[in-house]
Amino acid sequence: MLVYVLWGSTYLGIRVVVESMPPLGSAAARFGGAALVLAVVLRLRRGRGALRVDRRQLGSAALVGVLLLAGGNGLVVLAESGPSGVAVPSGIAALLVATVPLLVVLLRTVTGDRPPGWTFAGVTLGFLGLVLLVLPRGGSGAVPLFGALTVVAGAVCWSVGSFLSNRLRMPADPFVATVYEMVAGAVALSVLSLARGELRGFSPAQVTTRSWLALAYLLVAGSLVAFTAYVWLLANAPISLAATYAYVNPVVAVALGALLVAEPVTGQVLLGGAVIVAGVALVVTTERPRRPVVDGAVSEPSRR
Repeated sequence: MLVYVLWGSTYLGIRVVVESMPPLGSAAARFGGAALVLAVVLRLRRGRGALRVDRRQLGSAALVGVLLLAGGNGLVVLAESGPSGVAVPSGIAALLVATVPLLVVLLRTVTGDRPPGWTFAGVTLGFLGLVLLVLPRGGSGAVPLFGALTVVAGAVCWSVGSFLSNRLRMPADPFVATVYEMVAGAVALSVLSLARGELRGFSPAQVTTRSWLALAYLLVAGSLVAFTAYVWLLANAPISLAATYAYVNPVVAVALGALLVAEPVTGQVLLGGAVIVAGVALVVTTERPRRPVVDGAVSEPSRR
């Protein structure tokens, strides 16, 4: 339940944060802060060698962190920022990110794996829902196409990072791996934020109380608590149960966006979203991946 609700709510949290904070800068602060807290906890509980890894493990974790957090989460944050009509609603962003398991199946196929036929049926169904969701139409409830494509690009980055995390020589402890992934992601996001000029003219005094609270929520609930709960779930529950977050999170995100910030839920959103969720559900229930799951070892989707 923690994974379902907390990760599903992070999309709304992102929307509130970027109301008065630089998008990529706020994401860098979130992951940098979470990395620091997790590193301190590991050091206190396990002693001096808690974070020791070799160069190859460090490089692998850094690469995965940049793909997941700077590419995957960073692009979602950018897509959710901006004025109305340009920014992607938080619920729509969550539905688009739900295509990650479908993209991972395609990556597996390209590299020689042969998923079951029903898995491909789920992939086809999911991408049909994606087309339905972003299909241009008139009216105030239309999904911003450029923003939607930005989220999809983020989902591709997240998928590649998740796929590689299961094939590279990563730190054996997922918590240690997460520290270095978050540090690498925070550094990359900081560089990109500076390159975009986000901090020119920015003052912390401009940040609203609700944005500060949302950032703290993302750091604690999204990047620390939910991740810990997910790691526990992987170790203590069937993998088919753990993977259900991929199609429950979007439902939570759409509901919270509609209830708390009045995001429009049109017939197009309901139809496209339902088809995406059905496709992801079909993939998750017909696949029985080996541990660690392809999108689980470091996921918060960002995505979290």
